Amino acid sequence: MHLDGHFKDFEILEILKTGTNRDVDAVIGFLYRNYASFLAIYVQENGGNEQDADDLFQDVLLQFISSVRENKFRGDAAIKTFLYSINRNLWFNEMKKRDRSKVRELKYEKWQDQEVADAQETISQLESRKQIIDVVEQLGPDCKKILLAYYYENLSMREILELTDYDSEQVVRNKKYKCLKNLEQLLHQNPNLANQLKTVLQYES
Repeated sequence: MHLDGHFKDFEILEILKTGTNRDVDAVIGFLYRNYASFLAIYVQENGGNEQDADDLFQDVLLQFISSVRENKFRGDAAIKTFLYSINRNLWFNEMKKRDRSKVRELKYEKWQDQEVADAQETISQLESRKQIIDVVEQLGPDCKKILLAYYYENLSMREILELTDYDSEQVVRNKKYKCLKNLEQLLHQNPNLANQLKTVLQYES
């Protein structure tokens, strides 16, 4: 077992097939740490919540391990890409079970298996989104609530006011402005992430 807890794709496949229970547990822990959060963003942006994402990842792991052990997945694509594909398909099926009409509300137009390049592009977008959310969390719970509600959920100031303890929409608007300024300071030393953020947020004075 790796002392640093890091595994390459080919090592993961080998351990899942022939490794000891201890090594398999270490690999499962590695998969959780590295892939659960960014797959959770996909679920949450397509009609699910945090608990849905956590429950689904359990099923993703089970299907992934089964596919490896039955030689249905031999490393032809990156493990991250394969996990994303499983996650997407399982969530699509779950949404169909819950309410067929909700399927039409999902953001993505096609749910059939996509080419690896398409999956990689979506993965890149999700990873950028996760980076942004991680940075927003450093601003504190109030800023996180306001910024994500406004930019990700497209809520109005009146709707956001109902989620907070502030006295008026203007107070919320002022707080949002201060949060953005603090966010700019955090991003000052990370130009690449700052550029990604600007494609999502429109700074307002």
